[in-house]
Amino acid sequence: MTTTSTPCFSSWRLRASAAAALAALLLATPAAAQPAPAARGLPSLGDAGEMTALEERKLGDRIIRELYRDPDYIDDPIVGEYVDGLWRALLDGARARGELPPELDERYAWRVLLGRDRSINAFALPGGYFGLHLGLVGVVGSRAELASVLAHELSHITQRHIPRLLEQEKRQTPLMLAAMVAGMIAASRNPQAGAALAVGGQAAVIQQQLNFSRDMEREADRIGYGVLVQAGFDGQGFVGMFEKLQNATRINDNGDWPYLRSHPLTTQRIADMQQRAPAAARGAAPELEALLVAARARVLGRPGVDVLRAWAGEPDQPGFAARPLAARAGALYAAALARAQLRELPRAQALASQLAQAVAGDAAAARQARLLQAELALAADQPARALELLPPERPSGRGQAGRATLLLRAQAQTASGQAAQAADALQVWVSDQPQDAGAWQALAQAHAAQGQTLRALRAEGEVPMAQLDYAGAVDRWRAAQDAARRAAGAADLIEASIVDTRLRQAQALLQQQRQEEQKARR
Repeated sequence: MTTTSTPCFSSWRLRASAAAALAALLLATPAAAQPAPAARGLPSLGDAGEMTALEERKLGDRIIRELYRDPDYIDDPIVGEYVDGLWRALLDGARARGELPPELDERYAWRVLLGRDRSINAFALPGGYFGLHLGLVGVVGSRAELASVLAHELSHITQRHIPRLLEQEKRQTPLMLAAMVAGMIAASRNPQAGAALAVGGQAAVIQQQLNFSRDMEREADRIGYGVLVQAGFDGQGFVGMFEKLQNATRINDNGDWPYLRSHPLTTQRIADMQQRAPAAARGAAPELEALLVAARARVLGRPGVDVLRAWAGEPDQPGFAARPLAARAGALYAAALARAQLRELPRAQALASQLAQAVAGDAAAARQARLLQAELALAADQPARALELLPPERPSGRGQAGRATLLLRAQAQTASGQAAQAADALQVWVSDQPQDAGAWQALAQAHAAQGQTLRALRAEGEVPMAQLDYAGAVDRWRAAQDAARRAAGAADLIEASIVDTRLRQAQALLQQQRQEEQKARR
């Protein structure tokens, strides 16, 4: 759970900080619920106070609404699918170890949101929501390293550290918390004014109070390590990530590593993980897929034109061909995507083809290369080429597995006159994954391409609904009702009935949301 008191804010970090302060403010008055019983078998540093799992989920929903609206929120199918694969494995590991009580498993969201922020950071929020900066994805060199961070944050939630902290925050002065929230909200509109408010003495006090305690950090390490290993990841992932953090501490924490401030790296924590993890395997092969995803995350972090040009030109440097495959693969991916960002698509496609040839012997990396090639083909208005690169995959039915291929294929099919096929595949997907806003948006485009206005509007309404924007959903579904009335007898009666039902559900949720907000302001 992360806050930062540096004056150099990004929008995503501002919202995360405001969310933490808002959580404390919302709980400044005693809750009516009784204390939740502790989960059997879970070690505890103290109970979670008066907050039940349902109340924490509702609080998380309120907070996450703001992050969905944040311009730094990014739904990248490729990075998202990769992260989700790690995340689902960790959830299975937590269940197998008995660290995930059924009540939390059922009630919490267990969703990771990506932020287009170049700083190295990750944070947990109430109700099983998590934020992950692209900057952190961009520095890890293996699946286990990234999974270690996610396992640590997951353990903060399963051990109910956030409710314990919020219980402590109830002792803070509400006016101080209100000032903190005001500063963060102001900064989201005017960074200079907001930063001036947020870096004052009040913000410093809140910063200290919102950070997890050292005991909680050690507990999250210990439980997280067990979950990591149970999920099948190398325990050295924790050690490798700690080494990166420690090196950053030694060199200079210039604000790019806020994870160091919210999760202080102590000698005891490092020694504990080194003792738990077995000796690192000598000569282990580099994880090419992890390096390619890290390269993508760095480019998507919008590092600036000068940096993009430097990355784009790296394969042209003398001696590049003699570099190890791992170094060449990451550089080729970054160069290809950077060229695309610079609108140099022919050169980008040539580099992506070079990458595909280089990693052809690694199945996972080869798939990442094909996804990149397909993405570039679509950018170059070559949907037929994209379809050649993307043979249909059978989605696993769990999480986002196969999502990147599904969405890229749907885009290519819609652009090449095969919108009906795209809609069929997407409809099956959203039936299993109704909270996938990106898939609903692609389905809306496929329906629109077929001239099916009512179905397109229905799908458009599901996009804000999936992101807890009930007002936006109401707006879209009212437009769908208008379209159905104008179409008269030609309208799809089943689809119109679905729209009516979903509109009533969204209106009820919107009314409930407004009532809760009014209650919180009293």
